[in-house]
Amino acid sequence: MKKTLLALAVAIAMPLWAWCQFSINGRVTDSKTGEKLSGAHILINQTFKTSVSDTEGKFSIKGLKKGNYTLKVSFMGYQNYEKEVKLESDITLEIKLESKIYLEEGVIIQSTSANEKTPATYENISKEKISERNTGADIPFIIEQTPSVVSTSDAGASIGYTNLRIRGSDLTRTNVMINGIPLNDAESQGVWFVNMPDFASSVDNIQIQRGVGTSVNGAAAFGASINFQTNTINQKPYSTVSNT
Repeated sequence: MKKTLLALAVAIAMPLWAWCQFSINGRVTDSKTGEKLSGAHILINQTFKTSVSDTEGKFSIKGLKKGNYTLKVSFMGYQNYEKEVKLESDITLEIKLESKIYLEEGVIIQSTSANEKTPATYENISKEKISERNTGADIPFIIEQTPSVVSTSDAGASIGYTNLRIRGSDLTRTNVMINGIPLNDAESQGVWFVNMPDFASSVDNIQIQRGVGTSVNGAAAFGASINFQTNTINQKPYSTVSNT
């Protein structure tokens, strides 16, 4: 008889306990594009319950009692989101994250860029000239019209394994940098443009210094220097079509 009463009490209490549990559901999207963000981390601060948004940007955190909570959302490349939630029933939230811009303007490295007062032979290639010469070929063939530059291609197609020489010095004796960061291999000092397809479309300007110039970055600096300055971040997707 006691067992029967206990089972009956549990059966009655279970629905009551379930009714006291609420859930926070929601969807995480980009505030500008509306893109669904998969993999966003969601945390209920007071309970340390967490969830991760699925491929549709949706998430659900269940088993919460009535009360006030702090909802925190984080996702790489976006600003952290925080919201105070008063939970009295199941709720659904639309969470829109704002992208975090790490770089808005170009960075100019003065120590590696020459100007009219620098005692070095150099030439600047502007973005307009790069666009005119960019027919899908690798970098050596885009800058080959520069004095003292000779480009070669293993396949003869100006793409793939390409190389160049400046005043007779190959890439192991040419210091190559992107935004002031050396690109030469630390051991062999070589540079392989085959690993950088369509890099030209991301370049804002190129400066070629013949001879030692202003660069002092390691053993590859005495033949010549090539400084690539890349574009600022483009928030809108785009595509280009080129042919040779």
